[in-house]
Amino acid sequence: VQLQASGGGLVHAGGSLKLSCAASARTFVNLVLGWFRQAPGKEREFVAAIAQSGQPTVYADSVKGRFTISRDSANTVSLQMNSLNPGDTAVYYCAARIGLLLETQTHTKYYRYMGQGTLVTVSS
Repeated sequence: VQLQASGGGLVHAGGSLKLSCAASARTFVNLVLGWFRQAPGKEREFVAAIAQSGQPTVYADSVKGRFTISRDSANTVSLQMNSLNPGDTAVYYCAARIGLLLETQTHTKYYRYMGQGTLVTVSS
Protein backbone atom coordinates (compact mmCIF):
# COMPACT_ATOMS: atom_id res chain seq x y z
CA VAL A 1 0.00 0.00 0.00
CA GLN A 2 1.34 3.39 -0.97
CA LEU A 3 0.06 6.51 0.72
CA GLN A 4 0.12 10.08 -0.52
CA ALA A 5 -0.78 12.85 1.91
CA SER A 6 -1.48 16.48 1.10
CA GLY A 7 -2.97 19.60 2.61
CA GLY A 8 -0.43 20.77 5.14
CA GLY A 9 0.55 24.38 5.55
CA LEU A 10 0.78 27.39 7.83
CA VAL A 11 -2.23 28.58 9.81
CA HIS A 12 -2.83 30.93 12.71
CA ALA A 13 -3.99 29.65 16.06
CA GLY A 14 -7.72 29.06 16.01
CA GLY A 15 -7.72 28.35 12.32
CA SER A 16 -8.48 25.21 10.33
CA LEU A 17 -6.80 22.92 7.86
CA LYS A 18 -7.87 19.80 6.02
CA LEU A 19 -5.48 16.98 5.25
CA SER A 20 -6.14 14.35 2.63
CA CYS A 21 -4.58 11.01 1.91
CA ALA A 22 -4.95 8.64 -1.01
CA ALA A 23 -3.99 4.99 -0.75
CA SER A 24 -3.02 2.82 -3.65
CA ALA A 25 -3.37 -0.90 -3.25
CA ARG A 26 -4.32 -3.95 -5.25
CA THR A 27 -7.40 -4.54 -3.14
CA PHE A 28 -9.18 -2.66 -0.40
CA VAL A 29 -10.39 -5.16 2.12
CA ASN A 30 -10.50 -4.16 5.78
CA LEU A 31 -8.19 -1.26 5.04
CA VAL A 32 -7.89 0.93 8.12
CA LEU A 33 -6.61 4.45 7.41
CA GLY A 34 -5.29 6.81 10.01
CA TRP A 35 -3.05 9.71 10.90
CA PHE A 36 -0.04 10.08 13.12
CA ARG A 37 2.00 13.18 13.84
CA GLN A 38 5.49 13.95 15.00
CA ALA A 39 6.55 17.24 16.53
CA PRO A 40 10.22 18.26 16.69
CA GLY A 41 12.03 16.34 19.39
CA LYS A 42 9.03 14.15 20.17
CA GLU A 43 7.96 10.64 19.33
CA ARG A 44 5.43 9.96 16.64
CA GLU A 45 1.96 9.87 18.14
CA PHE A 46 -1.44 8.63 17.09
CA VAL A 47 -4.02 11.19 15.98
CA ALA A 48 -7.02 9.39 14.52
CA ALA A 49 -8.09 6.34 12.53
CA ILE A 50 -11.14 5.10 10.66
CA ALA A 51 -12.32 1.72 9.52
CA GLN A 52 -13.04 0.99 5.88
CA SER A 53 -16.80 1.22 6.36
CA GLY A 54 -16.45 4.61 8.02
CA GLN A 55 -17.13 3.24 11.47
CA PRO A 56 -15.72 3.02 13.98
CA THR A 57 -13.44 6.01 14.36
CA VAL A 58 -10.79 6.44 17.04
CA TYR A 59 -9.25 9.70 18.22
CA ALA A 60 -6.44 10.72 20.50
CA ASP A 61 -7.73 12.58 23.54
CA SER A 62 -5.74 15.65 22.53
CA VAL A 63 -7.75 16.12 19.33
CA LYS A 64 -11.24 14.92 20.30
CA GLY A 65 -13.85 17.52 19.51
CA ARG A 66 -11.48 19.47 17.26
CA PHE A 67 -10.43 17.00 14.56
CA THR A 68 -12.72 14.89 12.37
CA ILE A 69 -11.56 11.94 10.32
CA SER A 70 -13.70 10.83 7.41
CA ARG A 71 -13.59 8.19 4.75
CA ASP A 72 -14.22 9.77 1.38
CA SER A 73 -13.93 6.49 -0.50
CA ALA A 74 -12.45 3.05 -0.08
CA ASN A 75 -8.98 4.45 -0.61
CA THR A 76 -9.12 8.06 0.56
CA VAL A 77 -9.29 9.64 3.98
CA SER A 78 -9.49 13.22 5.19
CA LEU A 79 -8.65 14.87 8.48
CA GLN A 80 -10.49 18.11 9.17
CA MET A 81 -8.60 20.03 11.84
CA ASN A 82 -10.36 22.91 13.60
CA SER A 83 -9.40 25.14 16.51
CA LEU A 84 -5.75 24.52 15.83
CA ASN A 85 -3.18 25.59 18.40
CA PRO A 86 0.63 25.74 18.34
CA GLY A 87 0.72 22.36 20.08
CA ASP A 88 -0.67 20.81 16.90
CA THR A 89 2.43 21.82 14.96
CA ALA A 90 3.97 18.65 13.57
CA VAL A 91 4.60 16.56 10.51
CA TYR A 92 1.44 14.58 9.89
CA TYR A 93 1.69 11.08 8.44
CA CYS A 94 -0.99 9.05 6.76
CA ALA A 95 -0.96 5.41 7.85
CA ALA A 96 -2.69 2.19 6.89
CA ARG A 97 -3.19 -1.32 8.16
CA ILE A 98 -5.19 -4.33 7.14
CA GLY A 99 -7.66 -5.63 9.69
CA LEU A 100 -10.14 -4.41 12.24
CA LEU A 101 -9.89 -1.06 13.99
CA LEU A 102 -9.63 -1.35 17.75
CA GLU A 103 -9.33 1.53 20.18
CA THR A 104 -6.22 0.00 21.67
CA GLN A 105 -4.32 0.00 18.39
CA THR A 106 -2.88 3.48 18.59
CA HIS A 107 0.82 2.70 18.28
CA THR A 108 2.78 2.90 15.07
CA LYS A 109 3.58 -0.82 15.39
CA TYR A 110 0.00 -1.66 14.38
CA TYR A 111 0.32 0.24 11.10
CA ARG A 112 2.41 -1.54 8.52
CA TYR A 113 2.21 1.27 6.00
CA MET A 114 3.19 4.87 6.58
CA GLY A 115 3.30 7.58 3.95
CA GLN A 116 5.47 10.62 3.62
CA GLY A 117 4.56 13.40 5.96
CA THR A 118 2.98 16.77 5.40
CA LEU A 119 3.96 19.67 7.60
CA VAL A 120 1.37 21.55 9.62
CA THR A 121 2.55 24.72 11.33
CA VAL A 122 0.30 26.65 13.69
CA SER A 123 1.49 30.12 14.63
CA SER A 124 0.49 31.82 17.85
